[in-house]
Amino acid sequence: MEKTTHSFGIRVEHQSSRVSTPTDGRDSRQSSDLFSDTGASDLQNETAIKCDTDSEDEPRLPLNQFYPYIRCALCCGFLIDATTITECLHTFCKSCIVKHFFYSNRCPNCSIVVHQTQPLYNIRPDRQLQDIVYKMLPFLEEMERAQMVDFYKQRGLEVPKPVLASPMVPLKSQKQRKELLPQSVFRMPPELDVSLLLEFVGAEEGIDNYKPLERRYVRVSGEATVRHVELFIRRKMELSSTCQVDVVCGDHLLDRYQSLKEVQDSMGENALQDGLLVLHFGLVLPS
Repeated sequence: MEKTTHSFGIRVEHQSSRVSTPTDGRDSRQSSDLFSDTGASDLQNETAIKCDTDSEDEPRLPLNQFYPYIRCALCCGFLIDATTITECLHTFCKSCIVKHFFYSNRCPNCSIVVHQTQPLYNIRPDRQLQDIVYKMLPFLEEMERAQMVDFYKQRGLEVPKPVLASPMVPLKSQKQRKELLPQSVFRMPPELDVSLLLEFVGAEEGIDNYKPLERRYVRVSGEATVRHVELFIRRKMELSSTCQVDVVCGDHLLDRYQSLKEVQDSMGENALQDGLLVLHFGLVLPS
């Protein structure tokens, strides 16, 4: 039995477990005995987290109670390179969520649309959570690093070096370097080809529990539909399900399944204001 004491005051007790030889880089982590069903069961029975004190009455918490927070829902292994979706704050392994977005733009947990065309825009590394995982499972980081090294060596590739913190640079030299660099120009992704101006015209009597729409200017894909605009409005204004959103362009009430490109092409220049497609919307009670 091995005991490891950590600086944050909890102790993890576990038995060492045999790990099979990796055959495939990142995914081989899941095929090891440690993460197999049998290994996971042994880990649940033999692992406990408790306060770092000698009292026999102290509470013991099995590690499996923390699984919903430290395991990836896609591969069912412990989080590696924890990456969070900014739209819903669900977290997965980086490699798992990137592979998932090859064929879907929805969150695997809650099915929310992460981004209409580029879901990778809306994910961020969660280093704090990853640090917690590594502290709760002190063998995990070393094992993952060893498997990565084996993966690259077996294929004759150069092993990436660990990222080191950049040294402090004097403020004056930073300013000089900035002056020498060419000014970068922000370029809007070409797939976001429709610019919207959302104008709120009011709510029907009886509807008063909503937030103001602070983000009136939006740039989206032309493949997005009026339904997507409605969902965006509902979320930002925190509307109830009993409230209906009517979207109008010019004098025309828009069908919710029309694409914004179709709306822009059919309405022509009359619907544009300084290059923006103007959409008016109101809140009504369902008839």
